[in-house]
Amino acid sequence: MARSPARTRKAAPVRPARVVIDARPIQEPERSPLTADYLEHLLHAFAAEPLDGESFVILSRTLRPDPADRLESAGLPVVARRRLPPTSRVFRSAGLTLDSFLLRGAELGTAGGPSGALFHTAGGAVPLASRLPVVATLLDMAPWELPSTYAASPAARFGHRLRARVLRDAARVIVCSRATAESARRRLHLPAYRLAVVPLAVDEAFVSAGREVESATATREGLSLPPRYIVFAGRYDARKDMRTLFQALALVGTRATDRGGEVASPALVVALPGATAGEDGLVRAAAAASGVSSMVSLVTVDDARRRAAVVGGADAFVYPCLSEATALPALEALALGVPVIGSRAGALPETVGSAGIVVEPRDPNRLAAAIEAIWSGGALAEQLRRQARKRAEASTRTWSDVARETREVYAAALGDEPSGQP
Repeated sequence: MARSPARTRKAAPVRPARVVIDARPIQEPERSPLTADYLEHLLHAFAAEPLDGESFVILSRTLRPDPADRLESAGLPVVARRRLPPTSRVFRSAGLTLDSFLLRGAELGTAGGPSGALFHTAGGAVPLASRLPVVATLLDMAPWELPSTYAASPAARFGHRLRARVLRDAARVIVCSRATAESARRRLHLPAYRLAVVPLAVDEAFVSAGREVESATATREGLSLPPRYIVFAGRYDARKDMRTLFQALALVGTRATDRGGEVASPALVVALPGATAGEDGLVRAAAAASGVSSMVSLVTVDDARRRAAVVGGADAFVYPCLSEATALPALEALALGVPVIGSRAGALPETVGSAGIVVEPRDPNRLAAAIEAIWSGGALAEQLRRQARKRAEASTRTWSDVARETREVYAAALGDEPSGQP
């Protein structure tokens, strides 16, 4: 029987290295906000706790401001920069394949560091036939879990097949949950010992929100949010099961009407990131198609503090998904003491635990029942709120922890020590 991926990770001795890192997602947060946030937080955590002898080579694309300037100002030891031409916008699906060749060429002349050099990528592309040990962070499994959507064209299918093959040659692959490790092992045929589970941490705004009650209240009032609401925060894309959410909302509204208004219909706030051109129109159209426009409010949250204020005022955070590799939005809600209604997909079940309700995807009846259970304010709702508050009080993980564990993965990759042994 095949071994399961890492449940715990044996810490490797941390050794300073030269890290060649693909920082292009930071330049285009509208295209991949999660990857951009991950790299920003990780690199600033490295800068906040420098390691003697550690250095970085920053890869970025031309025609955009160089992120190395800000990172260097924050204290990151940047010893070289490589500027790459744009590919994904010009060549679309073929860009992923072209990037693999470009990244390999960008490695030239980067060797150095007391313990050698390695390549770290968190974006879609992985260098082909790299001369350096490669550490790849997998923040998204949708290309392999939802291939009919994310690998529909021949170019996209080829690109993701190539990416999977290159990932199998990577020294280490970082994932954010045990469930994602298992999915990567099965779908991408990655060796279990090369998988390292490094969970993410929430932004400081979600930790400090409890100390800034007045500011959060003012933000919610400024957005004219309903007195009571449930909330969804995130991108509106095919990874999310929003059609089922709107169908469930319609069912709850119908049942509330049938009961003579004994319990008011729930209000749903959809909080979209600031740089999501056109997504608000798609949300409105989907809500109208399910007949729930009057129950849905849209707001824009363009930073973590504003998002924390909106999520923190909700009765529950509802996050229906078909693919979810990190569960970071659920972690953010739990950090605020807000119970989560999520799907049995990816990292969500192990993240939510006893602090919420997990239902099968594409099942509006069960999702409706979960929404009703919390919206009614009964004993189950109170129990879930208590569990969520306990999770918030017990949560101590920071980006400093993520940085330290990532450095351990670097050391394992350079020393070829299995960092993912069960």
